[in-house]
Amino acid sequence: MIPVPGFEGRRIAVFGLGRSGITAARALHAGGAIPILWDDGVSGRMQAEAEGFTVEDLSQADWSQFAALVLSPGAPLTHPEPHWTVDRAKAAAVEIIGDIELFARALARTPGTVRPRVIAITGTNGKSTTTALVGWVLKQAGMKVAVGGNIGIGVLALPAPAEVGVYVIEASSYQLDLTTSLAPDVAILTNISPDHLDRHGGMEGYVAAKARIFAHAALSLVGVDESWGQGIATALAAEGRTGTLISAHPGESRDPVLSSVTPALQDNGRSDDPQTGHPKDWVPAFAGMSGSIGVRPGSLLVAGGPSIDLTHARSLPGRHNAQNAAFAYAAARAVGVSHDAAVEGLLTFPGLAHRMEEVGRLGRVRFINDSKATNADAARQALASYERSFWIAGGRAKAGGIDDLEDLFPRVVEAFLIGEAAGPFAARLGDTPHRISGDMASAVKAAAEAAAATGREEVVLLSPAAASFDQYPDFEARGEAFRAAVLNLGATPSGHG
Repeated sequence: MIPVPGFEGRRIAVFGLGRSGITAARALHAGGAIPILWDDGVSGRMQAEAEGFTVEDLSQADWSQFAALVLSPGAPLTHPEPHWTVDRAKAAAVEIIGDIELFARALARTPGTVRPRVIAITGTNGKSTTTALVGWVLKQAGMKVAVGGNIGIGVLALPAPAEVGVYVIEASSYQLDLTTSLAPDVAILTNISPDHLDRHGGMEGYVAAKARIFAHAALSLVGVDESWGQGIATALAAEGRTGTLISAHPGESRDPVLSSVTPALQDNGRSDDPQTGHPKDWVPAFAGMSGSIGVRPGSLLVAGGPSIDLTHARSLPGRHNAQNAAFAYAAARAVGVSHDAAVEGLLTFPGLAHRMEEVGRLGRVRFINDSKATNADAARQALASYERSFWIAGGRAKAGGIDDLEDLFPRVVEAFLIGEAAGPFAARLGDTPHRISGDMASAVKAAAEAAAATGREEVVLLSPAAASFDQYPDFEARGEAFRAAVLNLGATPSGHG
């Protein structure tokens, strides 16, 4: 646990007693604060009472007595409308913060001689894989690493600073909205595509929330393959910030995807590398690097440095995973990992559960669990990694459904549709072979039979392109249901990756 100082003897309202809320209460108590807890659900309140916390209906509380409101990231700060606790806090001039902000304040009060470094990661897609990958590479290099935040362990439940060399933290847009002072040594934005727009009032609010990760960052690693990432990189460059550009489409007409970023760098009195056309001085992530890291399937192209062969990295298939590897490589080098050790870490990464995870084999058929693909952009990455697939998709559709995946439909041998989105997805697939299976077990059985009937090496791919909440509490439960259905067919289980 990371005790949070600075609120000694003061009452702190904590709303929302899920993973982040209850760990925040424990960390505040350990730092000397008096947390006052509330949750709309009875079970959360019962757990808090069982741990000895004061549970008080915050709707009846005197808010003038609170020093801060620690808000669950699941409760809306601004949109579609502020949570009622937000209104009460603002009326009483009480600051509103989240668990990542408490983490940042605890670190700020840690003496510099023992303060761990921080690598913070966000993005619409790829952030969990990148977080796990960075943690793995650093651990293999012998560093004392703690990984958590929006992945795995709540950030304040991680070991205390004295026990850690580097914190690797995944941060969601909801968490970043509640963060003001996070100052990571390395901040990463993997990519941005439309998501959670209802919670941020549209794309502008969503992009602004993601960009907050760079507010006080020492080094910024920015994915620039979308206009939103390019805009963020341009703004950072204009401020004279230190950073690295990561592109999955390098070398195409002198990297046109970076063209909107380069002028701002030049206007800042900087110059391009004459050989690569990449910004030359915005990128001192590590010695010998000059401008950016580009990605091709199976390799990383480090401007001013060596090309890195990823063909033997079994758990990093496809261009999107090579891009995740680029972020991990740059972050690792930035905190002192050698080139050889960073590459070795990339090649030995075992993979992340529910993200392009091979869960089993049955004859010549492989079963890939990509349950974490909760939107079309994430599913695109998986579908593009295989020339052929028997695709299991569906759930609770997000805006746009699978419209943006039409160019990949020719790779789908047949689709097996589940959940609320089965009907709309079927209509969108049109002439692409598909059937409505309804539930996971039926879809897995039918897909396995269809794949085996070809007599070829085939892939059954769960990449839903939709949220899980129509049939499952979260994407993890959906992925485990897929795994169980696969193993029930008699498949030989595989390790992650």
